[in-house]
Amino acid sequence: MNAPSGLRRLAPAVRYSLRGFRAAWRNEAAFRQECVVAAVLAPCAFALAENLAQTALLLAVTALVLVVELLNSAVEAAMDRIGTERHPLAGRAKDLGSAAVFATIALAAVVWALVLADRLAG
Repeated sequence: MNAPSGLRRLAPAVRYSLRGFRAAWRNEAAFRQECVVAAVLAPCAFALAENLAQTALLLAVTALVLVVELLNSAVEAAMDRIGTERHPLAGRAKDLGSAAVFATIALAAVVWALVLADRLAG
């Protein structure tokens, strides 16, 4: 049987995505913590930003942290599925995913700080 295509593919794709969000929420403490921070920062973005472009930028970097955390969790789950024994490449993959999350959080912090500094200066 052929896989659904076009709009018929949309409903299963949404179900898989929601299942992924539920799995991340249930199994990943870092994802839950970042969601709480994002929930606090989202309204702050509207209050702090001086224009829609700044609002979009603040919301985008905040959401980017969640996206990268989801990808990092996927890498970790795949590595754990392959095996539980220590392997340098599995460790490197997990470390690289963690570094990606760290870099994204740093980027978000810099963007938020610059928008705040711009707001305080003007």
